[in-house]
Amino acid sequence: HVQLVESGGGSVQAGGSLRLTCAASGVTASSKCMAWFRQAPGKEREVVALITAYGSTVHADSVKGRFTISKDNAKNTLYLQMNSLKPEDTATYYCAARSISWCSDRGTDFPYWGQGTQVTVS
Repeated sequence: HVQLVESGGGSVQAGGSLRLTCAASGVTASSKCMAWFRQAPGKEREVVALITAYGSTVHADSVKGRFTISKDNAKNTLYLQMNSLKPEDTATYYCAARSISWCSDRGTDFPYWGQGTQVTVS
């Protein structure tokens, strides 16, 4: 049984920082592609950042230089450090995992999802 549990969301002023955490169970972060997605009200879900089984990362252009995805294999935990937050970053953020090591930026390729954590930037 795979479970992804996000935490760390909240309300912050523009320019501030937040760190999202995704605790994974039933899936091994060290051998699977994992990602952060976000969805704002009235908008489509979009990929924020990916991290491969081997630790290579890809960040969306909209967050490049401000957000950093990382993982701790020993803790089986995924992180998203968000700096210089902007109002347009306001969304529900979701942790997702694939069942294989190959990465994809399509949400439909991820079978496992967390419940989401709200980030509000004012």
